[in-house]
Amino acid sequence: MVEVINLTKTFKKVQAVDHISFSVKRGEVLGLLGENGAGKTTTLRMIATMLKPTDGDCKIANYSIKDDPEKVRGEIGILFGGEVGLYDRLTARENIMYFAQLNGMSEPEAKESVEYLVKMLQMEEFIDRRVGKLSRGMKQKVAIARSIVHKPSVMLFDEPTIGLDVTASKIVQDFILKCKEENKAIVFSSHSMAEVEKLCDRIVIIHKGKLIEEGTIENLKEKYNNNNMESIFMSLVGDNNE
Repeated sequence: MVEVINLTKTFKKVQAVDHISFSVKRGEVLGLLGENGAGKTTTLRMIATMLKPTDGDCKIANYSIKDDPEKVRGEIGILFGGEVGLYDRLTARENIMYFAQLNGMSEPEAKESVEYLVKMLQMEEFIDRRVGKLSRGMKQKVAIARSIVHKPSVMLFDEPTIGLDVTASKIVQDFILKCKEENKAIVFSSHSMAEVEKLCDRIVIIHKGKLIEEGTIENLKEKYNNNNMESIFMSLVGDNNE
């Protein structure tokens, strides 16, 4: 469903992402782990067609991010932390409808999808209020609905709970698990090891733009004879690996 092939991004003399390859199946949550500046966000932005790769490719449902970016955008939903990006003067419903139609849905299709999401995310009380008047948790629900209204087969999450309180974080975590239930392919980056262990089936560790390790959490704990994933992560990206 998601196939990343030697994906590379160079900014001037900086190799932000260096020939990374991995794949994600339907119904699987893949965690991208790495320190700040490791290349996680750059990788996700290339997959999302927001950045052009210097080299390599990524295929989403067999569409190439280089050759078929518009078709790729129709297959993906994006929820990036700290970037709610909603229109404050529009209502929650208008925001979601606008994004649905931007992704090629007809008005009847969009309305049907919005009604389903209003019920699923329990937004009845505020769906017709202006977004500028909503709480952070309410805005997060609107952002979630906007990301999935066009029924994408792939979801991309870049630290989606950053800056959120416990309640809003749980909304996002529950949504990720719901996407998994719906057999979507999911790529998820986070700073929280507890979150990664709770949500991810498999992880990829990126350091200085390179993929340095991948596997299931259980396999990695067994391989390094260590039950503490944070300790394993630090041993791979710490000072001794500089």
